[in-house]
Amino acid sequence: MIPITTVQFGQEEEQLVLEVLRSGSVAQGPKVAQLENRFGELFGAPHVVAVNNGTTALVAALQVLDLQPGDEVITSPFTFVATLNAILEAGATATFADIRAEDFNLDPDSVAGRITDRTKVILPVHLYGQMADMDPLEALANDRGLRILEDSAQSHGATYNGRHAGSYGLGTFSLYATKNITTGEGGLITTDDDDIADRLRVLRNQGMRARYVYEMAGNNYRLTDLQAALGIPQLERYASIVDSRRHNAERLIDGLQDVPGIIVPRQLEGRGHVWHQFTVRVTSDAPVDRDEFVQKLAERGVGAGVYYPKLVFDYDAYRTHPRVVMSDVPVAERIVSEVVSLPVHTALTEADLDEIVAAVRAVVGA
Repeated sequence: MIPITTVQFGQEEEQLVLEVLRSGSVAQGPKVAQLENRFGELFGAPHVVAVNNGTTALVAALQVLDLQPGDEVITSPFTFVATLNAILEAGATATFADIRAEDFNLDPDSVAGRITDRTKVILPVHLYGQMADMDPLEALANDRGLRILEDSAQSHGATYNGRHAGSYGLGTFSLYATKNITTGEGGLITTDDDDIADRLRVLRNQGMRARYVYEMAGNNYRLTDLQAALGIPQLERYASIVDSRRHNAERLIDGLQDVPGIIVPRQLEGRGHVWHQFTVRVTSDAPVDRDEFVQKLAERGVGAGVYYPKLVFDYDAYRTHPRVVMSDVPVAERIVSEVVSLPVHTALTEADLDEIVAAVRAVVGA
């Protein structure tokens, strides 16, 4: 079976982890600071604050915006549940705009129609490794006095017209095991605001700047040096990681772009896609539906994943939640029944890529 994803560590990670173990100090320390500094250098972030996971990154970023009961955050209905959970954890109300089929990201026109006098934050999700259409979203935010918080969990190093993900005020990243950069669990927050960065660092440390001197109600959001040691070497070779993923994506596009019933993803003009996922759409023109497609690929030895099978609010836990405002989002409703992600990770060989293409074509009879 060709897996949908795989995790690979090398000697550099082993050496740094051993260095931390032998130091006798494994909690947040110099390796965390090194991870933060290097991420900021690579992706143009004035401040980077590491935390214990990507969901925590979202929660903390929302908490320092001082949202009040009744304040609304507009986000995508087509995302992992962490986006919604973070909004609720921060005490805000979640509202939703529709997406665009060509990039799976927030449609700025739909966002404009969902802004109310209670809206405080626009929270785009840069899904699968490609950024949302940020110019009109930034213009909306500036015009209406709103904050932008980018959920960049899947888009480390992605760009939009030369600007990196996480550079529009506040950005959050996940370092979960399947991400392009991983520390097993972990998260990063980027900001260009000195005060917000300072508050985030105090917040993640139980509200302390100095030991037992509490400046705010905080929490333990700290990342460990053990985890940071896994991420630092990946930052040093991240350009080659992305190059490999882009090569694999190009091979898959070349092999599948003429297959009836399959719509392949594209890197849109002005954007730098980092290909966290290679997500095709199985349309009504295909001889099988999406779920049959996944099953038949597995029978042919190709792993595939559905990210995501339902809209984020379409679960019992959220349908009647008083701070979840469901919306009519027809594009997103169609997309959730079509999307399938194929392997695009760096461990794929040329033979693997040929096998994936052949399997897809066989399943749809192309």
